[in-house]
Amino acid sequence: MAGRPTLRSGPLVPQLEELLTARIRDGEWTLGSRIPSEAELATELGVGRSSVREAVRLLARDGLLDVRHGVGTFVAQPPTSGAGLGKLLRRARLLEVYEVRRALEIEAARLAAERVRPEDLRRLREQLSTRHDSTTASTAVFVAADLDFHAAILEIAGNSILSALFDSIRPLLVDALAELVDHEPGRPDTSCAHDDLVRALEAGDAAAAVAATAANLDPTMSILRKGGNQ
Repeated sequence: MAGRPTLRSGPLVPQLEELLTARIRDGEWTLGSRIPSEAELATELGVGRSSVREAVRLLARDGLLDVRHGVGTFVAQPPTSGAGLGKLLRRARLLEVYEVRRALEIEAARLAAERVRPEDLRRLREQLSTRHDSTTASTAVFVAADLDFHAAILEIAGNSILSALFDSIRPLLVDALAELVDHEPGRPDTSCAHDDLVRALEAGDAAAAVAATAANLDPTMSILRKGGNQ
């Protein structure tokens, strides 16, 4: 067996995704062939199974691999000649999710500034603290804390339809935010925008609340529109 590939410092899953794609492109894994199991790849590459699983999931979502539960994972198609096309397609999907998120949260921020109560602010400050404390925790913990904070603002807005819409897309937001955290190292830190949003709600300033919400979401949307750090 050839020597173990050298992995760079930095996000691991994108490197694994590129490495597995190269094996398909170079013909090491041919169309229709079964690739090694997650455990075998993890041992060969010296990484955790969860990282391999995530890389395989991304390639399956892009159509390169076909995961057949209980059977194995197979090469579904060779990589397109357009380098990075799969990554660009994922960014396009993330942008669509963020466009919907922005529409909901901008209106929720405006309504929340008009309807917030002192007891709402006490709870929101606690959730903000939890959100900030989770920035160094696992992706799953951070994503949950961040979306709990924003869900609270939807609740304060007092519009049941807005809240229901947010709840209905929350699974998409979980996936989108997790992917941004894990695979977009240039994603800006918007903690200050969250602080500004709470201050705007405390002041009952709808315009400032809308501006803080835009400051939270727009930088990431700009990255997605431009294709990230390519």
